[in-house]
Amino acid sequence: MLNAKAATIAKAAKAISLSLLAVAIVSVWQRASAQTDDDVLKVIPENYKLIIDNPFVRVLEARIPAGTEEKPHRHLKGVSVCLTEYTLESRILPDGQWVRNDRRIGTTYWSDASLHQVRNVGTTMSHTIRIELKY
Repeated sequence: MLNAKAATIAKAAKAISLSLLAVAIVSVWQRASAQTDDDVLKVIPENYKLIIDNPFVRVLEARIPAGTEEKPHRHLKGVSVCLTEYTLESRILPDGQWVRNDRRIGTTYWSDASLHQVRNVGTTMSHTIRIELKY
């Protein structure tokens, strides 16, 4: 009798544990894939186009016209590939210093997730593909 009760309790505990794990996984996935109010696609839709969006990555095409400054926005961590030559200044918010970057065609660089601001201080359009990781 005691073994049967123990087995029933063990099965119930396992079922509860698996259910909690599933809820946690779904919650993390939803947070990672959900756009926030300061997400770049909401803040600057005229400069960013969504190319691919799946549970693992989000791929964006970015075009920042010369002489423009973007509103503060957020990106997930990821890799960018430069398709044109351009000069940007960017800063991490709330109080980062402006940093100048001269990019060449084919330059590939990593960026951590951040809330930041960008301005194209050069004379050419910035054209970039960005692959953002959702985990």
